Amino acid sequence: MASDLRKKEELPQLTERIVATYQKGKGINHLGHCPLPNYDVVIEILDDLKEILYPGYRRRENLHIGNVTYYVGVLIDGLHDKLTTQIARALRHEVRGAVLSEQDCIDFEAKGQAMTLAFLERLPALRETLATDVQAAYDGDPACKNVDEVVFCYPGLEAITVYRIAHELHLLGVPFIPRMMTEWAHKETGIDIHPGARIGPHFFIDHGTGVVVGETC
Repeated sequence: MASDLRKKEELPQLTERIVATYQKGKGINHLGHCPLPNYDVVIEILDDLKEILYPGYRRRENLHIGNVTYYVGVLIDGLHDKLTTQIARALRHEVRGAVLSEQDCIDFEAKGQAMTLAFLERLPALRETLATDVQAAYDGDPACKNVDEVVFCYPGLEAITVYRIAHELHLLGVPFIPRMMTEWAHKETGIDIHPGARIGPHFFIDHGTGVVVGETC
């Protein structure tokens, strides 16, 4: 049976009724000229960071000492731009609605860049901590054959990696984005770690579905 094209004439009225609710339900729509951090870009940032933290395990194959510096440099350059923009958006959203005098006007892009550079400086130390987490998983799971299996297969490491990235941003005072990251990991792994939680090195979660680590734990 063919659809009745005349019924489509009702759709503009339906559209108007939906849009009319935007005036009432302001808590569940975000309209205006203050864009939020872009969810897809934040996940791209996570993917780029994991590519740096675990080189050779993810997108790019055949990395070696002769080409890895160039490859990581390209990723770092892109991360600088993407993170600066997304952090600036988060900072701008944080003060949305506040009355700012001319003296109080904030250069969100400059502040976002400063936070981005401070975060990127922490990547070498972050890799050292993650190496202890991988070793803890290998040492703590008798079924594990090698560390490659941990990096490739363990959802606990995925959740911990995202948490440690988000935690560094949280410590720098970046709003919004750390929680976006850890909630993505929660959805993907079933493991919920708040970015404000304080977790030392050598951390391992086995069979982690349903595990919750809150900020006050």
